[in-house]
Parts: sequence; C-alpha cells; structure tokens
Amino acid sequence: MVFPLSYSNVAGGTSAAGLIAAEGSSSASSNGSNSPTTEPPAPASNRVIIINKQPQPLKFCSNSVSTTKYNALTFLPLFLFESFRRYSNAFFLFIACLQQIPDASPTGHYTTLAPLSFILFVSACKEIFEDTKRRMADGDVNNRKVLALKSNFGFEEYRWTKIQVGDIVQVRNNEEFPSDLVLLASSEPQGICYIETSNLDGETNLKTRLALPETAQLRSVDDLLILDGTIECETPNRHLYDFTGNIRPSGRQTIPLCPDQLLLRGSRLKNTDWVYGVVVFTGHDSKLMRNSKQGAILRLKRSQLDEFANRQVIMMFALLVLICLVSAIGNVVWQGWHLPLDWYLFPMVNRVVENKQNFGFSFLTFVILYNNLIPISLQVTLEMVRFIQTLFISWDLEMYDSTSGTPAVARTSNLNEDLGQVKYIFSDKTGTLTENKMIFRQCSAGGVVYGDHSSTQETFIDTTMTQNLRMNTPQAGIIHEFLLAVSLCHTVVTEPNPDQPNKPIYLAASPDEAALVKAAASLDYTFLKREPNHISVRVRSRADNRGGEPKYDVLNYELLEVLEFTSERKRMSVLVRTPEGRILLMCKGADSVICDRLAPHQPYLDRTIAQLDEFAGHGFRTLCIATTEIAPEFYTEWKKQFVIAATSMDRRKEKIAEACNVIERNLQLIGATAIEDRLQEGVPECIAQLRKADIKVWVLTGDKMETAVNIGHSCNLLTKGMTLFTLNETSLDRVREMLYKFRGELHDASAPCGLIVDGRALHYALSVDLRKDFFDLATQCKAVICCRASPIQKADVVSLVRVTNPRDITLAIGDGANDVAMIQTAHIGVGISGKEGLQAVCASDYAIGQFRFLQRLLLVHGAWSYERISKLILYCYHKNICLYVMQFYFAITSGFSGVTMFERWTIGLYNICFTAAPPFIIGIFDRSCSADSRMRYPILYGVSQRGELFNYAVFWRWIFSSLIHAAVIFSLTYGIFFQGVLWSDGQMSGGFLFGAAAFTYVIVVVCLKAGLETSSWSVFTHVGIWGSIVSWFVFLPIYSKIWPHFLGFGEDFVGIADAMFSSWLFWFGLIFIPITTLLFDVLYKAVNNTGYTSVVDTVRRMESLGITDLDVFLDVVKPRPLLENVTLLGMMGRHAPTSATATPAGPPQQRGYAFSQDEGGAVSQARVVSLYGATDSVPNRERMQRLSVNSLQRVHPQQPPYH
Repeated sequence: MVFPLSYSNVAGGTSAAGLIAAEGSSSASSNGSNSPTTEPPAPASNRVIIINKQPQPLKFCSNSVSTTKYNALTFLPLFLFESFRRYSNAFFLFIACLQQIPDASPTGHYTTLAPLSFILFVSACKEIFEDTKRRMADGDVNNRKVLALKSNFGFEEYRWTKIQVGDIVQVRNNEEFPSDLVLLASSEPQGICYIETSNLDGETNLKTRLALPETAQLRSVDDLLILDGTIECETPNRHLYDFTGNIRPSGRQTIPLCPDQLLLRGSRLKNTDWVYGVVVFTGHDSKLMRNSKQGAILRLKRSQLDEFANRQVIMMFALLVLICLVSAIGNVVWQGWHLPLDWYLFPMVNRVVENKQNFGFSFLTFVILYNNLIPISLQVTLEMVRFIQTLFISWDLEMYDSTSGTPAVARTSNLNEDLGQVKYIFSDKTGTLTENKMIFRQCSAGGVVYGDHSSTQETFIDTTMTQNLRMNTPQAGIIHEFLLAVSLCHTVVTEPNPDQPNKPIYLAASPDEAALVKAAASLDYTFLKREPNHISVRVRSRADNRGGEPKYDVLNYELLEVLEFTSERKRMSVLVRTPEGRILLMCKGADSVICDRLAPHQPYLDRTIAQLDEFAGHGFRTLCIATTEIAPEFYTEWKKQFVIAATSMDRRKEKIAEACNVIERNLQLIGATAIEDRLQEGVPECIAQLRKADIKVWVLTGDKMETAVNIGHSCNLLTKGMTLFTLNETSLDRVREMLYKFRGELHDASAPCGLIVDGRALHYALSVDLRKDFFDLATQCKAVICCRASPIQKADVVSLVRVTNPRDITLAIGDGANDVAMIQTAHIGVGISGKEGLQAVCASDYAIGQFRFLQRLLLVHGAWSYERISKLILYCYHKNICLYVMQFYFAITSGFSGVTMFERWTIGLYNICFTAAPPFIIGIFDRSCSADSRMRYPILYGVSQRGELFNYAVFWRWIFSSLIHAAVIFSLTYGIFFQGVLWSDGQMSGGFLFGAAAFTYVIVVVCLKAGLETSSWSVFTHVGIWGSIVSWFVFLPIYSKIWPHFLGFGEDFVGIADAMFSSWLFWFGLIFIPITTLLFDVLYKAVNNTGYTSVVDTVRRMESLGITDLDVFLDVVKPRPLLENVTLLGMMGRHAPTSATATPAGPPQQRGYAFSQDEGGAVSQARVVSLYGATDSVPNRERMQRLSVNSLQRVHPQQPPYH
C-alpha cells in the first residue's frame, strides 16, 4: 500500500528555515512547532531534501559536470598566471617595461613587447582550442536525456543539466544514472533492480539494489505525483559503498535508508525495465565526482622537460646579469680612463653627473641589449611544434581503432615530450585491458578436453562432444552429468522469448554464469525457466541418434537449496531433487577448494588437474564441476541445522559456512570449465614490449583479487615462476608485519616477484606510517596489482609514486569514471574511448581506442617528441647566444658604450624570419630511428626515458659551444674588417656594414648547425635550412634600398647590400668562417659516431642498409667490439649464449577461477531466485519491446553472448 507523505508534517514539523539549518547554515532557525510525538530536527551535518518539490529551501549544486580548465571569468587570470610561471615570459615582460624608459633602450621601445604579445596570443588561442574540446566532450555528457517528473503531465525528457535535487526520475534499462538517486521502485518483483558498476569499481558482474517495501509499490505516475515528504541524508562525500539516511513520511515512523537503496551516478541499469528514484546528490556533489580530484582539474599540467628548461632560464638570467655587470663596470672604467684625455667625449660629462648614476643606467641598457640570450621565440615555437605533433598523433592510422571508428586524440599538447619519458604505467583492468566479455572457450569432461583454445568465435562449438552424446559412446554418461550440472548449478533467471519460447533470454548476476549457461544451451542442455522451487531444463533425447527432426525432453528438478558463492568459500552449490527422486548436490568452484572435498579414488583427477594447468596457461578462468548424491535422511537432518544457522543472531555468516562444509563433502569430480575473460587485442604483446622498454606496469582495479590475478597472468604481467606476495590483511599492525616479511623475502628471492594488494590492506599501506615501506616494496617488484581499490585509492597510489620519485614520469590509463582521479593525478592521463562512457576521456590528456596503441604512443610518438623538443630548445638557445653574445664581444671593442652592433629591425627579424624554419623542421620532422625500428626494439626508448638528450650536462655543453661559436665568428669577422678597408680603391666600411657581415655569417653557421644536428634529412629539411639562408640574401638588398621610399625607418642600412656584396673579403669570409666555426663540431661527431657506437647508432646503420634482423646485420657487417656485448644484444632481441644446464622448474601454475558474483548485496542470490517464478506469468512486463541484444548479461542462446 502506498503511504501518504505530507510536506506540511514533514520531519516532524521542521520548517524551511530548519531545512536550511540542516544543510549547515547555523544562522537559520526553525519556526515550526513540534508536537510531543515529533522527532528532533536533523543535525546540522546532514542534508534535508524535499521530495518532488522545487525549488528546494537551500540551493544545491547543479547537475552539470565540467572537466575544463577555464571559464569566461577564470581564463584571463589563470592563463596569465600559468604563462608567467614560465620565467622566460616574466623576464621578457620585465624587459618590455625597461624598454619604455626614455633613452635606456638601444633597440627601440617595442622590439620585445610586440613578440611577447604575439607569443601570449598564440598560447591563449591554443589553450582556448584545447579547452573547447574538453567543453564539447563535457557537453556530450551533460546534454544526455532522462525522464523526470516535473509537472502533472507525467514524465518528460530533460537534459541531465536540468535535473535538480529532489526530482523524481525514471531510468530505463541500459541507461546510466544521471545523478545519485535513492531507489523508490522498480519494474522487478519486490522493488529489486540490477546495476552494473564497472564505471565505478571495474566489476562487470551485476549488483542488486532493493527498494524499501513502503515505496516499492509506487508503480504509477499518479502514485508519484502525490508523493510528498523529505529525505534526510549525509552530506556529499566520496565513500562509494557507504550511505546513511532516512525517509520521513507523514504520520509514520522514520524509515532508514542504507546503501542498498543508493543508485550512483556512473553506474548503469541492467536487466530491469525501469526504476524510479529521488535525486539526492547532483553534479560535483555526486560520489563519483567526489572521487575525482578537483585540484587536479584546475592544476595545469606541464611537462618535466618544460619545467627543467624553465629552471635553466634562471641560470641563463644569472649569466645575463653577470655579463651586464661586466659591461656596466667596463663602461664606468673606460669612461674614467678616457673622459679626462679625449676632448671629444667631454659633452658626456654634462649628461652624467655621477659615475654611480652612469653605472645604473648602463646596466639597464646592457640588460636590454643582451636580453635575447634567453630566446623570446622559444615559447611560441614550442607551442606551434607541439600542436603539430598532436596532429601527427591524431593522423596516425596505426592508432586508429577500426572497431569503434575511433582515432587517437591528443587533448593537450603540453605533455608530448613526457610521453617519451614514462617510467610507470598505472592501468585499470576492466575495459582497459579486457573487453568486458566472458566466453566459454574449453571444458574437460571425464578427463577429455573439448573446445579450441585458439578459436576466435564467441560461441562454444565442439562436434566431438555432441557426437559422443548422440552416439551414446562411453563418454556420453559423464558428458551428460557435466552439462546437466552446468545447466542447473547457477543463479541465472530467465525472461520469455516470444519468438522462440524454447530459447529464453538469460538474466545473470555474473557474466561467468551467463557464459556457462549459454554454452550448455548451445549443446542442447537449455535452462528453460526457474520457479520458486523448481528448475526446468530442456535436453535433447540421448536415444535420438537418428537423422531427421531431433527430439527433446523437458526435465523438471525440484530446487531444495542454493548455497551461495563467497570469496571465502570460492564455490557455490545447489541441492536438487531429480525426476527420479534422488537428491543431488552439484558444486562448482575453484580447484583448490573442490579438490579438498573430493571422495577417495577419483578416476579423472590427475588428468583434470593437468588440463587445468593447460587452461591456465592460456589465461583462462577455470572452475571445477563436481557432484554427489545425498541420502534423504542426511539431507533432512542437515536442513534443520542449516535453518538454525541461517536464522542465528550470532555469527550467522560463519555458522552458514560451517553448515555448507558439512554437506559439500565426498564429491565426485566430473569436469572443469575454461572461460576466457577476453583481453583486448594485443594487450600481452604490448605489456611485454613496454616492460622491455623498462616501463613498470601496475594494475589498479576495483575488481576482486582472484579476477585481477587471473588477468595478470593472461596479459603476461604475472609470469610463470614469479613469486607472488599477497597483502590482504585487515589491520595496521598485520600490514606492517607482512610488509617487513615480504621485503626480507624479496631480498633473498632469485626469481622475479609480484605484489598483490587488497583494498583493505591498501588503506593501511597508504597511511603515513607505512607509505615509505609500501613504496619500497612495490617499486622493487616486477609487477603490482591493487585490487578492490576505490577511485581515490587509485589516485593515492599514483600520487605516492609521483611524490616519492618526482623524476619518474607516471602515466595512468583507464576507460571509466572510476579512473578519472588517477588520470588527473598522474603526469599523463590516457583515456580509452568508447568503453564505459566519456568521463575518462574528458579528464584525460590523450585518448586512444585500444590499450595496445599505448605502445606506439609512447615508444614512437613519445620518443620522437622528446627527441625533437630537446633539440629544438637547445638549438634555439644556441642560435640566440651565437648572435647576442657577439654584442658583448663588440662592447669590449667599443668601450662598453652600449651601441648595438646590428641594425635593430634585422635583429627583430632574426628569430621571426631568418632562423625560424630550422627549429620548426627539427621539431616536426627530425627522427633518429623509424617507427618500425622503435616498435621492434623497445630498448631505444631508454634514451628518452633516461633524459640523455636534455639534462644539465647537455644543456651547458650546448651553451659553452654557443659561446665558442660566437667568439670564433666575431674574432674572424673582426680580423677581416679590422682595418676597415674592404675595396681596392681604398674605401672604408661603416659600423653597420661590419654588423651586417657578422649577421650573415651567424645565419649561415646556425643554419648549418641545424643540419649537422638533424638525424634524418628530408625535403622539408633542405627547404628549411637552405631557404633560411637564401631568405637573408633576398631580404638584404631589398631592405637596404627601401628607405625612404616605402618605410620611415631603415636609414642606417641604406647601401649596405651593395657595399658588402662588392667586397671579395666578405665572400671569402662567407666560406672560411662557417667552416672554421663548425670544424670542431664535425670532428666531435665523427669521433663519437666512430668510437662510441650506441644502440641508436646500430639501429640507424641497420636502417641505412635496409636490414631489420639483428643477426643478419651482424653477419653482413663486421661488428664493433661494443656490438658483441651480450647485454646489448639481449636487449635488442638477440638471444645471448645459454649454458647447457637445465633451468629448475618454477612453482605450480597459478589458476584463476571464474566467479564474479555480487557478495553481500542488497538481495542474496538465493532470495533473487526465490522471487522469480516462471517469468512468462508476471503481468505488465512488456519488456520484450525494449530488450537490447547488446546487454552485457542478457544472453540469447542462439547468438554470441556479447556480440
């Protein structure tokens, strides 16, 4: 009966002001009067919601979710803050301000301000573009539709953003919940509904939720329209599995709410036509979003290389200050010596009263003059190159997922080079490593294996098994028992199929059970229907061994008891009475527990155990099937004890387990099953290659330990012979004790070790006391799997590694909303698109369609980006120092006067025009090895991972080389122009002619330097390098003749081109000076490449010869001594010599068992079974019109279960 809820008497007379106070407003007070029987108002820490009424007394968070970095109000301050966190931008802003001081700038007022403004504008456009893509992805989620009851006209479609706290919504089968809801009613008996939470905790098994009996009868719109009252619940928090609240009806006692009534945003309704729910938490107040780190959303990620380069700006600034101090002191000293002696300098005394003033003014002048030692064009060049690199990632057809039609997407360009330095990968399991598909692949019946482990079909077909049954061979009896047990021992319920009544649709709480029942049906052992006390199975008649129309028998079994699966029991059993009156116990479970309960003299045990090892070797999830006959008298006595245990108020769980142990004895092993939890294509190979690249892979999942370990073996994360440390303790002291124990064993272990951590133990391991011990143990293990981990625990694990080892780049990859927190916490976040929604993709930095594409993303694009960006930064510093340090050398010869050596606008065009192309070409097209070689030899990744191309030594070696180049160019140019006579007729040169010549030589040298550092020449390389040199020679004669005809500036450059081009000394210097300057660089490269061959050099030589096999290469080319190094060959893929001694066998093969049912849910599986009768008799279902063949656990016997 529907109870009336009245707002006027809600919460015992609490007024609107009291409701506001209940949400946390201490200033509000209650104006209502309480009767003697009313309950006290809600405490201030709770939230009070008026059901089905808007607006609420207190404004709650909207249901809109945003993963963007900016909005209209925050863009400018946040962007400027991030921009000027780069010390180079702050420095150039300082220089631009100094240039506005009258007479202080020898280079004009806007030569720094204009480029800086352009750089900031380009960066702002890039940030807006990338944030717009995030906003569009958010819009796809926020604009989804849901049915809501907001008027008397019934349910209408509204966008998720319009949903408010207190609204009643209707969610239909296969739809996601738009917010956190309190379940009111469902289409199922007793208000049961099924939800899939893989988006939250990674588990693919269905979980049950149960409406309160008082609300379960609200099945019509009229009932909901008159619904009135309040819900009092806890304030928003991140605890996914906890919920405390009350619903307050009128004139009735308060009814408690618990997690069994909570439907979380991010989960999906399954196998249920519809549910009604009241919205309690919306948007960023939902538990899902509370598990996302909001600080990580606002924190703008920067690459490690970018931060390192930013620190070098400080060092370069210190060098700049030193040069400016030397120049300013030189200016004061020089004037002190020459002013008294040189009469033509006397007017300067009138302008400078004190030497102290002269020093300060000179210092500022030299700061402006030398400021471009720090390249102002570097940031805009980096931004544009990174953006083009992201396009290359998106255009890479090798990372295009044809199944979902999804290309790789770079959602940010700031982290491209970090992709080449990844040390740790933190991966989700469900939907990231696996396809969320359970496929019955093989089985063993009577010691004989059936099925093909290498099959790619999604249905189990084995003609031998079928023929044995039809022909009544000696194996037919055991096969019959095996298939009968598979079709009876489960908790699957059915729905009618109007088109094929004998082929129902299965509703399973476990995807494993769905695969088992479907496989049995494909072999003509079809589970037809379940009634409260009976199970019907349709079996092809064993006497039917003739052709023609097959005959079937419908067998009805009385269901006596269901002994449920738990993680402790690792098995489930059913007790049935056969049509002949016999009582059978059928049990399925892990081999470790089934074997302990077998009767003596098992004819198939040894063969079955060997076959289980074979199944496990293929990465399959296994179950043993066993049966036994129970005497009626024994069953009667046992039933009494079981009822006492099931109704006990003390230690009920333990007593039920003890009662089950009593009857699950003396079993007869009849077979085993092998279920493939299908991995995504190429996952094992990808992980193997990543580990060869010295990248550590950790799996962080919310799934059960057994399932996660099984996948660990399947994907080669856990290898045969690996010692596994299992940490599943439930107290701080025990966890500490086990950590110390494992560290001791790890120190003595000879084989690789893996660490398996349960969520409860992880809670203590991440505490302040044990964080360091846990980190030390985990980082020394070859593989780490954290199970039953909440989203925030995943983020904490990533944060632990990131904070403890800040130099190691972390990458988190996932596909669901439960992965958002760790994706945002890691240095790099990668989302798998098209699996469990858009939440992970929206929060990620890069999105790919399959896990296997991660290999190419890191080993190819990441390594290339690191190599290119490193060279680009170093080259930009080199070309600027080569030019601007010459100003310092010129100051030494010009009395530190602060006069510029070069014409101001040619200086301005140096980075924008004449030397702009080479860094772009290097940053976009350069590569040391091809993509195929990098995929084939993961060891090549080590160069970028270790940061060998950009570190303190490399950076300052380049700076020193640049200073030497500048000194050589200036000295030789000064030597040529020292006398000032360049022509045979005795004409003299001017100051800017000397500067123009030196400028020319600098351009030629830096462009040739770019070619010298380029690893792969292409058409673009030739155009960029030679085109840059030609551009100066084209510009020079035009600019030297343009004044005063077209421009009002450039008067100092008139006639320079004609004078310079007519001098043979200039042309001599054009050949001699670049060769002399770069001679040392050429010799250094020749000696280095000849005497110190690296792995990269070896692979490059193989590529030049067109050889892809290392052994062929060593046969063709006489190897240098380094190439004979066994370690190097082993890392590149060649097998090192091995001894003839045999390797001792490792420990027994680990076997994962196929079970993933919901434990401790709102409704036990036995209760679910008892609630369902023959579902074709349930009125008003009409569910067949809305059944989806894509539903994960709705399996049609004639179709692939997950097609």
